[in-house]
Amino acid sequence: MKKLFGTDGIRGIANKEPITAETAFHIGRTGAYLFKDEDNPRILIGKDTRISGDMLEAALIAGICSAGVDVLRVGIVPTPVVAYLTRVYHASCGIVISASHNPFDHNGIKYIRGDGFKFSDSEEEEIERIYFENHSRDEWPAKKNIGRVKELAGAIERYIDYIKNTLPPKFTLKRYKIVLDCANGASFMIAPRVFAELGAEIIAINDKPNGTNINFNCGSVHPASLREEVLRQKADLGFSYDGDADRVIAVDEKGNIVDGDQIMAICALNLFQKTQLPYKTVVTTLMSNTSFDRAIEKAGGKVIRTNIGDRYVLEMMKKVKTVLGGEQSGHIIFLRYSTTGDGLLTSLQLMKVLLEEEKPLSNLASVMEKYPQIILNYEVKDKERFFKNVCINKYIKEIENELDGKGRIFVRASGTEPLIRILLEGENENKLKKISQDLEELIKKEDI
Repeated sequence: MKKLFGTDGIRGIANKEPITAETAFHIGRTGAYLFKDEDNPRILIGKDTRISGDMLEAALIAGICSAGVDVLRVGIVPTPVVAYLTRVYHASCGIVISASHNPFDHNGIKYIRGDGFKFSDSEEEEIERIYFENHSRDEWPAKKNIGRVKELAGAIERYIDYIKNTLPPKFTLKRYKIVLDCANGASFMIAPRVFAELGAEIIAINDKPNGTNINFNCGSVHPASLREEVLRQKADLGFSYDGDADRVIAVDEKGNIVDGDQIMAICALNLFQKTQLPYKTVVTTLMSNTSFDRAIEKAGGKVIRTNIGDRYVLEMMKKVKTVLGGEQSGHIIFLRYSTTGDGLLTSLQLMKVLLEEEKPLSNLASVMEKYPQIILNYEVKDKERFFKNVCINKYIKEIENELDGKGRIFVRASGTEPLIRILLEGENENKLKKISQDLEELIKKEDI
């Protein structure tokens, strides 16, 4: 059983275990130990804008170099950029230092394989085995065998050229006015640059990271500021990324939020028309709105649902040989172009559909008549106690019976934070609000 890795790498509050400089040093050594027998092993490292990123990067680099493996350092870049560069520079693996959409005081360490895909559970377990059994304790190369650090000049340009080449020849966004919310995160330089190079009129917000403002009341988890700016600027649309830019949420010209479900539906239906979606199949998770299934099925397509988490979406996509999948949160995988969710790539693929269809985003997003949803996040002291609580379980069962056939409740523990996440979905929004209020009172009373 894994002790360090969660659902998306090693996560926690920076400078508290397991996200300390000491642990990062040894995790770096452990990762290097995996590849020490390769010819010219190299590990590529990127990070987001958190204040703790420098500390963890320095510790990881020291650990890797002390084990005789070289480091390719790319600095502040989105997670999908690390995945792409790891592949094209033939690195042994990549490491991303980020806690994605979480607050600035959190951070994380995520491993990416040489082929650009995230490490599997078994590969993460192997790192933990080596780490806890201290297999690398005697690996201290000396003299010319110590690893070195190389700054990758021109790496960002290589990625930008790549994603622009996923678009048709002479593709231009000159007719569009677009607001970009960079979440004070890893997209703050690259996203405005790409859209500007494609000719769009750009208004960038939350693009001045200071180490502590990443995701703070901004980004894909907090799209209200993007909505306000789109309306104020009378823009055609806006895009909101999270801290490491592997997610994106859009806002249409009327100020309506367009989530990952809607973006996937728009892109899937466009691919159906061009017969470019194998088996007309899209993969999503249990969190997606029921109306997503109806929109896809109405067009003759098929939806497959998985557990929460992009790794489960990706596993299923590869299993059923389809090329589009993702999550309501905006973590969307275009497998023909990328090995992971990529907020910037997703934005461009959506813009391609807008140009092809010659319709505003509000019109395309109306393909889904979303059921009302309420998503609740409860901070708890003990997740296990929550799921074992008799009163809470009894009330959840009553909710299931009440919503039977006309809605659903889905309860899960967050894999990265001390939270219980609850999804309520149904035809009657007022009923959902009443249920959520009663549920909240019960949870407070039980003091989990």
